[in-house]
Amino acid sequence: MANTEFPVNSYRYDPYQNWRFRVKWDGKTVAGISKVSALTRTTQVVTQRTGDDPGVIRRAPGQSEYGAITLERGVTHDKDFEQWANKIWDFTNSRANPAEQIVSLADFRKDISIELMNEAGQLVMAYNIYRCWVSEFQAQADLDGTGNAVLIQNIKLENEGWERDYTVAEPTQPSFLLPA
Repeated sequence: MANTEFPVNSYRYDPYQNWRFRVKWDGKTVAGISKVSALTRTTQVVTQRTGDDPGVIRRAPGQSEYGAITLERGVTHDKDFEQWANKIWDFTNSRANPAEQIVSLADFRKDISIELMNEAGQLVMAYNIYRCWVSEFQAQADLDGTGNAVLIQNIKLENEGWERDYTVAEPTQPSFLLPA
């Protein structure tokens, strides 16, 4: 029987691991992303009851909503998270113009992609997320003088939908012998 889960690599039975990925926006890989929350879509349920069949409630699909996505990374001197978050609201500019809401309307939304790799680092799957904008920015996590952890920052991205990029096909997995 053919392995339909991995048609190119029929000998593979293990699902892909969740620790090889990269996030891209503005045509470049974003530095240091260590965690991406799940991609979720929820469709509302519309219920109705007809007068001639009062004992049965019918259900139909309603509007779909895409859940926010959170990106986490260790704090460095890279400014990408903060610069994107500041396109929605910037403290310095809001003090200079207190009567105005400071929003960078031309470019506060971005399309991003999440690329998944196999254990060998080959691109195996990708998702495109559309019209994202930063609804929450955490510049740093709690500080703890007795702790022993990496300082983390994150952004929460609202979005208007995502889809799998089917142009990314299953690659042939490499094989080698050591020593050569």
